[in-house]
Amino acid sequence: MQKQLTPAQRLIVAADFVPEPPNGRNWAHGMIMDLAKRLRGTGITIKLNADLRTWGSGVIDEIHVCDLNFFADLKLIDIPETLKRDGKYLFEFKPEMVTVMCAAGEASMKALKTALPDSEVLGVTILTNLTDADTQTIFGCSIQQGVLRFANMAKRAGIDGLISSPKEATILRTLVGDDMTLNTPGIRPNCTIVKKDDQNAKRVMTPADAIRAGADRIVVGRPIIQADNPYDATMRTIDEIASACA
Repeated sequence: MQKQLTPAQRLIVAADFVPEPPNGRNWAHGMIMDLAKRLRGTGITIKLNADLRTWGSGVIDEIHVCDLNFFADLKLIDIPETLKRDGKYLFEFKPEMVTVMCAAGEASMKALKTALPDSEVLGVTILTNLTDADTQTIFGCSIQQGVLRFANMAKRAGIDGLISSPKEATILRTLVGDDMTLNTPGIRPNCTIVKKDDQNAKRVMTPADAIRAGADRIVVGRPIIQADNPYDATMRTIDEIASACA
């Protein structure tokens, strides 16, 4: 059965602050925690990668204190024994979601899931910035072929869900049915404007369109964290999601 989620539970906010000079890692971490406090009580999930690697798993507890879910976007890739160990280290912190690269292979994905029975393990298929030319060079296939190949591997490994662009949501839903969640970055809400977009525009979609295409959750970064009022931007994005769930 497809996961039953509220509109707020369908929103993942990527708290990607860059510690460029004169701002350092302490500034970036402070911005993340300020964002988490602003979004307390909204029911959304905070996604971190670089900050988590820099400050360690204790960051998960800091986000949980703000009554928010935590997405450890570590994109793990290694041999099964190492991913099993990674999972055991993460286990006590109870992140709601953890990413693994499907390219790690079925055995490694399975090892991570075994070590994290209470977390949703999500397999990353093809990164959303890549083009068909890129995937031909890296994987010897088109984006769609690569996404389907990795999705099948993740399904056989028994993990919980997938990360892919919203453009692949419909075909992936057909492939995995309701057995896995589909989680899509590359989302640009109608209510926000981003000055610079470094992702492949052809693989970008609005929140409502992504949900209608079959996504369970969407990932939004700069349109929220760069907004004058991140709370208002978050609530407007939740409204856009809700419009597709009605």
